[in-house]
Amino acid sequence: MNRTVQECVILFDVDNTLLNNDAMAALLNTYLVENFGEAGRARYNEHYEQLRAELGYADFLGAVQRFRNDDLTNIDALTLSTWLLNFPFAEQLFANALDAVHHASSLGNPVILSDGDGVFQPHKIATAGLRDAFDEDVLIFIHKEEELATIESLYPAKHYVMVDDKIKILTAMKNQWGDRLTTVSVAQGHYALDASLTAAYPKADISLQSIGEFVTLRATDLLGK
Repeated sequence: MNRTVQECVILFDVDNTLLNNDAMAALLNTYLVENFGEAGRARYNEHYEQLRAELGYADFLGAVQRFRNDDLTNIDALTLSTWLLNFPFAEQLFANALDAVHHASSLGNPVILSDGDGVFQPHKIATAGLRDAFDEDVLIFIHKEEELATIESLYPAKHYVMVDDKIKILTAMKNQWGDRLTTVSVAQGHYALDASLTAAYPKADISLQSIGEFVTLRATDLLGK
């Protein structure tokens, strides 16, 4: 970690920005139906949504624990955590995602900035090969838009770039950092493709249809010069 003030730090979200989390969730639902039936799928997702409301982040493994506690005689429930931990996340990286990271390293210091828990999210990032791709520059918070002071202390920079699929997050960060931040939205995932949600916020400084398009950006695009 380099704590000298840099010209530009480029922050990348993970879920539905670099990695197709919607596809992973779809495969999880298929696994649940095949092994626990439609009622089991609904029960797991109910626990998942309850935990997200309570904690403020997605807790896949916590939902497994509650799912198992529903019926301790069902030993097959234990296989669900194994399925999640063995999931091939590297196969769910969006096309040219690693090319985007490599290109970012020529423009500034790329850093992962992800929401999530402190167990499954770092496991996902490492398994996908992203921890190595970012030279272990990884930040994970429950609400990253509330941790800008922490980000500045760890990665001080004259200018920041945030690449994310969620326009709500981009707007919240832009409201705090102003012209010091260039926001880059990526039209991937259900949040980005929700027209009513995107219409509720100002447009990002730069809009991409896919993360692969990041390789077309130049330093002048990101720094606004």
